[in-house]
Amino acid sequence: MIAPPLIVLTDRHQLPEGRGLESTVARCAEAGATTVLLRELDLPATERAVLVPRLSAHVDVLVARAFVAGSRGVHLGSRQARADAGGHRHGRSCHDEDEVRRAVDEGARWLTVSPVASTASKPGYGPPLGRARLGRLVSLAAGTPVYALGGVEASSVAELVDSGVHGIAVMGAVMRAPDPGVVVTALLAELGER
Repeated sequence: MIAPPLIVLTDRHQLPEGRGLESTVARCAEAGATTVLLRELDLPATERAVLVPRLSAHVDVLVARAFVAGSRGVHLGSRQARADAGGHRHGRSCHDEDEVRRAVDEGARWLTVSPVASTASKPGYGPPLGRARLGRLVSLAAGTPVYALGGVEASSVAELVDSGVHGIAVMGAVMRAPDPGVVVTALLAELGER
């Protein structure tokens, strides 16, 4: 998997009533998304394992916290042990300089840094990083692809890219949208103009 410009994070609890996770991912793929990070951390491992091939029919699937067969890698939490990746290709959630340094030292292939803006999906996860600090985290990543996460909208993409991020990671704006494809199209259009 080459690092895509957009990673869509899943959260079925934010979907509008009557819309399923697989149909949401399929619509994102139709709009041009190529990679999804499967969260759904409240599901048993067996149920997440069933979701991977279903979603993989549409996009490349990364899985949060624990590797699942058929996925393209695991995205570790900021405090998880590197060993939890089980030797598989991995990325890591980061929120500060120390976490970025640790992730790079441990061989993470991509990083999410958050929150870059106020977010309805995960309120209370600290104040937004701000442009200067975001740029510093990108610099510390030393070439490892960095994805801006948390409160990302199409209108903020240009500023985030100007801060040096490789791409963006989005959950709520896509999951809550009446048509997730419209949001993905707008985000990719902004990324394509950079």
